[in-house]
Amino acid sequence: MALEHITVLDLTHMLSGPYGTMLLTDMGARTIKVEPPGTGEGTRRLLEKDPDHSRDGMGAYFLTLNRNKQSVCIDLKSEAGRAVFLDLVRQADVVFDNFSVGVPKRLGIDHEALAAVNPRIITCSVTGFGETGPDIDRPAFDQVVQAMGGGMSITGTQQSGPTRSGIPIGDLGGGLFGAIGVLAALAQRERTGRGQHVDISMLDAQISMLNYMATMYLMSGIVPEGIGNGHFVHVPYNSFPTADGHVIVACIGDAFFERFANFIGIEELRKPEYLKQPVRYAHKERIEALISEKFRTQTTAYWVEQLEAARIPCGPVNNFAQALNQAQVRARDMVVEVELSNGQSLPLPGNPVKLSDSPQHHFVRPPALAEHTDQVLSGLGYSAEQLASLRAQGAIA
Repeated sequence: MALEHITVLDLTHMLSGPYGTMLLTDMGARTIKVEPPGTGEGTRRLLEKDPDHSRDGMGAYFLTLNRNKQSVCIDLKSEAGRAVFLDLVRQADVVFDNFSVGVPKRLGIDHEALAAVNPRIITCSVTGFGETGPDIDRPAFDQVVQAMGGGMSITGTQQSGPTRSGIPIGDLGGGLFGAIGVLAALAQRERTGRGQHVDISMLDAQISMLNYMATMYLMSGIVPEGIGNGHFVHVPYNSFPTADGHVIVACIGDAFFERFANFIGIEELRKPEYLKQPVRYAHKERIEALISEKFRTQTTAYWVEQLEAARIPCGPVNNFAQALNQAQVRARDMVVEVELSNGQSLPLPGNPVKLSDSPQHHFVRPPALAEHTDQVLSGLGYSAEQLASLRAQGAIA
């Protein structure tokens, strides 16, 4: 696989960091999850006893984010444990964390310390606000950066007020950009032979994803507001209620609108002046009211079939059951089966990165706490006696 030559030491917890390392692991990286003795990484306990959202003693968070990883338990706060960790670093490529700013340095495992034992090491830290600037010490979680990043202000409507994204885009964005940063650093190391530090701010990620809308504001000074599922240029471009759900219609440009007007059979929409976008947008409320009234007369499936036949961009607004069971989703292995230690099979979201010269990953269950400690450290040359001594000291578990 593409990254099977890469070893990642995963010090992450909760969501943003584990998602970033999951992406690297899905592409073949050997990922060793370094957990504190005792309870292990925080999400091991999350939902672990929930009857609907746990399997084999692990909750949905941990099951999803830690497939294909190995687990070792090392006490990084002890001198002996830190020495063991540095032995791992000597043979690793990447150390990935999402500790608060300053924690790696206090533990003696910041980039400078690790580069002293392995100049090729790449470190990545995902934090709320990055490692420079006036806000580096502020705590942050997903919704904090969603709010501060501007995205919440344009989600929802003026009536509903700001609305967070239904998925934790603040956390997921941080992990995604962390993985991208690591891949860039690995590519540069091919030329220079040196590792480097990747500094990812979750807030930076949110600002980046404002994209062209940020540019529009910076050009005009006009602050955008929430417009729900509609669009600030195109009409109709919205979700519309049907007899049993909702359908999306996305008519971008005059040609698509003309085709849609001929398809939908509402005489008022055939007004010649509606063939030009500025007039359509000025009458957006009236046009969408007419469309909504017509769409309510049939089911979502009916309208999607008819719209597709007319080559009009559309789609059903799917719930999770509908989305995860689409033929297209299943055909692209976006739901995969993982066999757990108790023999049960668990479906999980698949890997969206499809490489033509790399086989699809075989997904392996998440590790039990400390499951691979002896195996991994024995591979570094530790004897059974050394492992027993370290265990007695509490340096490993």
